[in-house]
Amino acid sequence: MATCDVCGNNYANSFTVTQGAATRTFDSFECAIHAMAPRCAHCQCAVIGHGVEAGGAVYCCEHCARHKEG
Repeated sequence: MATCDVCGNNYANSFTVTQGAATRTFDSFECAIHAMAPRCAHCQCAVIGHGVEAGGAVYCCEHCARHKEG
């Protein structure tokens, strides 16, 4: 069993995610998303899909990208 880096739950089915040189342990995708997903530069929601990159920033959708840029 391993302990989730976000919520502290000690869980038999925990998993690790490696991004670059950092490896983190999670008990759910929810905790992994909370800790690792980029945030929309306009509305701050977690970008868990492809998102939109514009002007060096990541957005959750075209609407937010246009709103922030315009």
